Amino acid sequence: MADEMVLKAQKWVNATYKNVAGYNACPENGKTGWPTMFSLTRALQHELGITALSDSFGPSTIGKIDARGGIKLDEKNKNLIKIVQAACFCKGYHAGDINGNFTLNTQGAVAKLMEDAGLNPALKGAVQAKVMKALLTMDAYVLQAGGTKKVRSIQQWLNGRYYGRSNFYLIPAEGHFSRDVQKALMKAIQYELGVPDEQATGNFGPSTKNGLKKHNIGQGDSGIWVQLFSAACVFNEPVGSYETTFKSTWDDKLTQFVQAFQRFSYLPQSKRGDFATWAQLLVSTGDPDRKGTGCDTSRRITAARAKDLYAAGYRIIGRYLAEPPGYNTEKPMTKKELADIFSAKLKVFPIWQYGARDLEDFRYSYGYQHGLRAHDTAEGLGFGAGTVIYFAVDYDATTEQIASNIVPYFNGVVAALNSRGKKYLHGVYGSRNVCAQVSKHTYARWSFVSGMSWGFSGNLGFPNPDNWSLNQIQEFSFNGPNGGSFPLDKDIWRPDTDPGVASVDKSANPAGAFVAYVSKLYDLAKAYGKGDPNRLVMQFCRSKKYNGTLWQTLLNPADAGFIAYAKGKGMEVLEEFNDPSTGYTLDPQHIMAAAEGQAKVGGPEFAYYGEIMGWAGDLYTLYAEWRRDSDNYSSGYKYCQDKLARPGVRSSFGYADLIEDTDGYLLGQDCKTKKKNIAQAVEAHYGDGGRFLKRFSHFFNDRFGGTAGKAKAAAHSMLTSSDGLVTTMRTGIIENQVKGVPTPSMLPSGKLDEYCQGFADALVERVGLE
Repeated sequence: MADEMVLKAQKWVNATYKNVAGYNACPENGKTGWPTMFSLTRALQHELGITALSDSFGPSTIGKIDARGGIKLDEKNKNLIKIVQAACFCKGYHAGDINGNFTLNTQGAVAKLMEDAGLNPALKGAVQAKVMKALLTMDAYVLQAGGTKKVRSIQQWLNGRYYGRSNFYLIPAEGHFSRDVQKALMKAIQYELGVPDEQATGNFGPSTKNGLKKHNIGQGDSGIWVQLFSAACVFNEPVGSYETTFKSTWDDKLTQFVQAFQRFSYLPQSKRGDFATWAQLLVSTGDPDRKGTGCDTSRRITAARAKDLYAAGYRIIGRYLAEPPGYNTEKPMTKKELADIFSAKLKVFPIWQYGARDLEDFRYSYGYQHGLRAHDTAEGLGFGAGTVIYFAVDYDATTEQIASNIVPYFNGVVAALNSRGKKYLHGVYGSRNVCAQVSKHTYARWSFVSGMSWGFSGNLGFPNPDNWSLNQIQEFSFNGPNGGSFPLDKDIWRPDTDPGVASVDKSANPAGAFVAYVSKLYDLAKAYGKGDPNRLVMQFCRSKKYNGTLWQTLLNPADAGFIAYAKGKGMEVLEEFNDPSTGYTLDPQHIMAAAEGQAKVGGPEFAYYGEIMGWAGDLYTLYAEWRRDSDNYSSGYKYCQDKLARPGVRSSFGYADLIEDTDGYLLGQDCKTKKKNIAQAVEAHYGDGGRFLKRFSHFFNDRFGGTAGKAKAAAHSMLTSSDGLVTTMRTGIIENQVKGVPTPSMLPSGKLDEYCQGFADALVERVGLE
């Protein structure tokens, strides 16, 4: 939406400087953007007497302003004041008018920006150079959507404490962790270590490393080092369910977070701010000298080399499926090589890289071609179903490039693997940002992080993705007693994620054990001789987690007699199994609770309460979280886009939840319509070539008629229905999730419509990726 005063600023600066050599006109559209800020910057430089105009507000511009003592309140050059006023309007601060008079409104606008940034708002007679620089950026100094108040408080603290240092410039104060914020924190550490301003570069160099080794801190400590350490912790949260806050005294909550972070980062759980933890919080390599059990190389691994690697403590190695013609002929792995690797008790993770070093290497059609070739090559080598293939992005892709090229490339990969029957799962290799965004938008199972490239823009200012399985931290020449010297990258491997491949030419359905489990339970339910065998199976499976008072409001209590009977036959409640098409760990208790809700009370009309055991219940809990976070997320649509079924995002309606809701619905429908019994339904769904290949399409078409409009309407109905049982369950679930949030009926209809549209579009996206 156009702003009248921004438009006035654009018209003024263009009219005033159009004939100045080196001036570039900005659009006159009333919308703030970098082109307008660049035009104002060039206008400022001209007024300061700089002849070589530039978009950059660099040292020359700063020096000129400093030499004047700032842009003073009694400045005689009216155009300088007009530039200040125009910049204020473009930043969203009302400066009164663009008239060249430093009025109280103009002073108040500049003072408010300073206060928002974390500075003392007293102008002291002039707008200082660093404040003017901040005015002419697109950085925000008020909380932005998706940002957090505690990150913003750290940003303001950094600005306030270090503003006086010669090479420290104002960073945004909008609540988002970013590259600039990370660099500012690193500079702050260097200042506190006593590094001279001109040497405080924000790089994690030897002097910074040596200094941090002297600041091993822990519970009970207080002061500036706890502040800096806790700030770094906040920038890396959440870690699972653990969060912390910015603080000056180390307390129990910080200890709990540190232990969780060390566990997540695969560090020794010292519960202290030791050097390894400092390093992992600050840079993508962490401590590159620490021991790793994973590695990768472009060189052929002979039997001798494999033996040397195992003796050196390595347990898994990444090798390539292919390489374009004319490259290193040792790069692609062979069957003989795999046999040598497995004989040495090493595991393998396959990598696909075909170029992948430039933006031009990434587009949908290339991804599709590469997905087909990767599948066929892996199959030819004998890799079994469920193997994760890591597709590489081997350059520093920006956020914009990830959206324009990288994600479409991976969509092509997904489509190709789907066309071959989803035998293999796609993973991603790249910077933290690449891994996080590709996982979020294409549901990559695991991330292989190129942490060794710590200077990548995609590694600075981004925490490790939640689904990281390997982190590449050091490149060196490995020299073994048997196999000689060859180049090797050291990786930190989390064996509780991607287990790697220990053998080939053997293929098994990852869900096979679950299929057999349900079949055995069904046979026992029939032999039990009392009640519906389908629902007895469902009740046994959900009895541990979904048998409390709240759930019994919708479903009968699980049959205690059958539970005792089945347990007497050696059966126990199954906690998890691996999904064949996504590799995600699924909860059969949730699936069977959703299935029983559908089988018992599902029907063709909206607001039927059986679905509260499935997708509708998760929609309620996510609603509660949205209202809890409404200060940061006014839009329910954006909240769904960011939180609903997104891998690596903490949410009560995660990706696995949507899979479980979908599968529960389909299994329940099979039993309700008597198309299949539960054992047959599970076999048809999860067996080889099963319905899981297009589960979201089946769900979307069967439940919502294949239209986003009907999905939105169904969501709205489940959130607003006045049916007594639905109301009771909805209130109870929302209140259990977050206490005190307003009920959906209390929201303006437009806001609730946005939330429901977000749900519908999330489903459409998933269907589209099948």
